[in-house]
Amino acid sequence: MNRIKKNRLKDQIFKAWGIFCTLLGIVLLAIFIGSILVDGIQRIDWDFITNLPSRKAERAGIYTALMGSVWILVLTTIIALPVGIGAAIYLEEYANKSKLSSLLEINISNLAGVPSIIYGLLGLEIFVRVIQMGSSVLAGSFTLALLILPIVIVSTREALKAVPKSIRDASYALGASKWQTVSRQLLPASSGGILTGIILALSRAVGETAPLIVIGALAYVPFAPSSPMDEFSVLPIQIFNWISRPQHGFEVNAAAGIIILLLITFVMNGIAVYFRNKWQKKFK
Repeated sequence: MNRIKKNRLKDQIFKAWGIFCTLLGIVLLAIFIGSILVDGIQRIDWDFITNLPSRKAERAGIYTALMGSVWILVLTTIIALPVGIGAAIYLEEYANKSKLSSLLEINISNLAGVPSIIYGLLGLEIFVRVIQMGSSVLAGSFTLALLILPIVIVSTREALKAVPKSIRDASYALGASKWQTVSRQLLPASSGGILTGIILALSRAVGETAPLIVIGALAYVPFAPSSPMDEFSVLPIQIFNWISRPQHGFEVNAAAGIIILLLITFVMNGIAVYFRNKWQKKFK
């Protein structure tokens, strides 16, 4: 067997192995999701969404956890977006190429891979203890904002890099300043890519549990938060609380909560894919 035939055989083996691994992942995911749907789909109704937590499984609902997740998501967006997009614009368009800027870029990229519980410990020390926010919605939002900042910065920079250089050159040729070029040409042209990165970052934040547990988010809250300084719970913590109880009714509730959380995540990722495809078509 000559070298060409050996290489072709290796290609076929690798192709078959790749297909097997892909199908294995899809089958396992289908089994997991199917099991959750079978257990929890019949529990989802309007009462389940609007009821408060209860010691009785048939009366328990996700209202307080859902409202806590909404508060966390909104405040995290308000905190992380201006800082993340501003930092990305500075690093990509204004910062001089130096050892310091290279060091910052490397560290920002590395921060995207740091375990989320480390951000929880950081939030516990800075926001809960030093700034004395307590176990509030605001402390949780600042902690998750730190978590998604590297993702927002990196995705925004990549979106800005993808804008053709001719757009910058044309803007400068017409006498536009740096800020006019950024605000009126680059940001509108890269908005689809930036929005995609933001939605993907937020879809990660909505499912985080470890950092919120570390800063003191509660498993049982009998009221929905009405201000940023209120105590709170979120859907992942509520699901964890239910699944840890021995009664079968709470396991059904946990499955129904997982379905709601998956639905939110799928919708957010679907929106991100839509904007990504729409943005890519603009440069084809």
